[in-house]
This record gives sequence, structure tokens and C-alpha cells, in this order.
Amino acid sequence: MGYSGARGGLEAILAAEDLVRRKRDHAPAPWSSTEQITTRFRLAVDRVMGEAGLYDEPTAADAFRQAEGDTLEASHLLRAQRSTLPRLAVSEPVDPGEMTVIRRIVPAFREPDGPQLLGRTSDYTGRLLERPDGPPEPAQEDARTGNAERTEEQRSPRRFMDLLRKMELLAEGRTADDPEPHDITRKPARPPADRSAVLAAMARAESGALVALWYRSILGPDGDVHEITLGELRHGRLPLRVRHPHTGNPVTVGEFRVTEAEAIEDLDGADEDRTRFDIGYGLCFGHNERKAIAMANLDIANRRFGRSGPLEQLLLLTIDGLDSGGFLEHLKLPHYVTFRSMVERKQAMRAAAEAGEDPPARAAGPAGKDCR
Repeated sequence: MGYSGARGGLEAILAAEDLVRRKRDHAPAPWSSTEQITTRFRLAVDRVMGEAGLYDEPTAADAFRQAEGDTLEASHLLRAQRSTLPRLAVSEPVDPGEMTVIRRIVPAFREPDGPQLLGRTSDYTGRLLERPDGPPEPAQEDARTGNAERTEEQRSPRRFMDLLRKMELLAEGRTADDPEPHDITRKPARPPADRSAVLAAMARAESGALVALWYRSILGPDGDVHEITLGELRHGRLPLRVRHPHTGNPVTVGEFRVTEAEAIEDLDGADEDRTRFDIGYGLCFGHNERKAIAMANLDIANRRFGRSGPLEQLLLLTIDGLDSGGFLEHLKLPHYVTFRSMVERKQAMRAAAEAGEDPPARAAGPAGKDCR
């Protein structure tokens, strides 16, 4: 045991928790309703749902408000809530080809097989801070903001990868078998792991950690990601289906939003088909394009270099926000015993040095073991 349990000071702990509730719930500002949070902070709500692994906007909004805007804490609350819920049914496999597209861009091709739908984005405008004095005037419907009806082709365009596959430019990665995916919510994944486990770990990863790992793979010492082009990026709605308990037939019980990305890698290895491209895949809850793009790039890198380097281990063991954040947060717990032993070792070494003796031998052990 490297630290003592927080047994004492129960009154102080309860008072600290009460202080959080009073300052948060009775702040001198209008109450933020669940609807306000889901509509005005939709990207934060989507991020919380993705990192928690639970798709429910009102519950995620309540967690975001309780956590005072801390997305990692909100994900912790939502994942804890998820653990209390009964597992009533298992959803049917989802075909991303059924997606009703809200936004779709194909950076790799000017005229893809289908429309480019920019949708709701600020990608192409300058980041200038707006500081209005009050709420905006009621919106005026016009040709740009009106809810123009989309055609079936616009809502369900063909995939860009199908065009590349038709041109025989893709390395075929599909297999005839259909193995059961690894459920990381029930059994932690450890290297070597199936691709489904790695994809699931990335889909539930802390967004910043995943983007940082992606950036390290480009500019860091590993150099696993290079010459990658973003093929297609989609944000849209997918149907949620379960088996009817009496008829056994699949029935649609709702829908959920996802972000999907497909990245193209130029194959150039000695044992690879250099006449073709490979595809990396990313899909996560809500509207979170950074996560989906990083996921697709790292999917390729992991399949090419994960087993020969540390990437697979990093993806499975270091990008979960609750794991890394929890380990960091535990440093705030009392570590009296650990630090006292460190002080006594220093004093023993000093006493030995002053007496002209050899310093006490240090027991060898893996770094960080004392704190785990």
C-alpha cells in the first residue's frame, strides 16, 4: 500500500462536497436546463457521450452540468451511470451505408461520386471572437438558413471508397469470416488484440489524448503515420435496431448520430502492393471530427506497425480518459506513508555519507510501481 485511505476528516469531506453543490446549484446566474445544454453545447455533449460509451443526450447534458463543464468528469459520471443500467437487449450490427448524411466532405476528390455537403461547420472561416451584449435577434429564414429538402442522393450518397474500389485502387482488407467483436466494456483488451478491440478503445478514448497520439505518430520518434490523405468524412444518423422479444424480427427503436472517417494510406512497403491504397476507418458517437480522423489514421498505422512498435500498447492502455485521469487524480489522495519512506531513505543515505559508509542498497523495481 503506497498511500493511506481517506478515512478521517469525514465532516470536512462532506462540507467540501456541499460547497461544490451550493456554489454550482445556487450560482448568481440563470439555471442551465438540460435542453439548453444539449442545444447550445452540443459538441461538448457529443464528446462526453463518446468518451463515456453511452449515447443519451439528456443524461450527458446533466452530467456536463453536474461536472461544471469538465468533460472528463462528466464522462466519468456518465460511465458510472451506465454501469447501473440493466442490459435489456443487444443491438443489431449497423451498416454505415444506411447513414442519413447531415454533413459529408471528400477532401481527396473534387467531384466525388455524390455531393459535397458542408453542413454546419466553421472550417473555412476565420476564428474571431464575438462578444455580443445580449441574445441575438430572432433568426430570419432565408435561402441559406432555410431547411431545404434534401434529395435521396444527397442524404445517402455513394461512398467514395466504392469509387476507388471500382477503379481497382484499393487493397482488399475484407475477409470472408465475421468474428464476434471484442466488447471492451466487459473484458479489457490487452496486446495483442483484435482490430475490433483497438477500434473500440479509440472510439471511447479521450479525444485530446487520441489527437496527441496521432500527432506524435506523425512528428514524434515513432513516425508511424505518413502520406495519409483523408478520403471521406461523414456526420449523420444511423438506425438503432434490436430483435423483437416475441417475433424475433429486427425493429428500429431509435437513431443515433455518429461521425465516420475513412483515411487513405499509400502502400510503399517492400512486401506491400504498391499499386494500391489501404484504408483506415474511424467511427465515434456524436459529432467529433477530430477523433474520427485521428482514429482512421491510427487504424492504418496500427495495422502496419502496431505489432512491431509500441503503438498498439499505447492505443489499448494509455488513451482512456478515465484510466489516465483517475491515475493522475489519485495523486491528490494522502501519500503520507510513501513520502515518509522516501524521507527516511534520504536521511539514511545522508547519515551513511557523513559516517563514511556506503549508501544503503536500493531495491530494484519497475518505475512507478510504488504508486500503482
